[in-house]
Amino acid sequence: MKKSKMQTTLSEKDALQDLLDQEKLLMNYYAIALTEGSCKPFRKEILKNYTAHAETQFRVFEQMLSRGYYEVQPAAKMMIDQNAEKFSKFEKQLASNE
Repeated sequence: MKKSKMQTTLSEKDALQDLLDQEKLLMNYYAIALTEGSCKPFRKEILKNYTAHAETQFRVFEQMLSRGYYEVQPAAKMMIDQNAEKFSKFEKQLASNE
């Protein structure tokens, strides 16, 4: 038997995960709109919305983290150093092309 929408409920974890996913998706859309926007008032409004959704996304993430629904693995120092070196090389390469 198929359940109707009224009979389907999400657990707290699933609801927070859905909200987090939606906020991430909205941020991606706003990022695209920001890079495609050609007038300052539009870009200003998009940036304002992007920032608001970034805050909401982080608050949802913090709630998930505090409830044990989202596990974060700390990065090893070696991994951080390797990535910092890689991006430093890219930055130098970009600067030399100017």
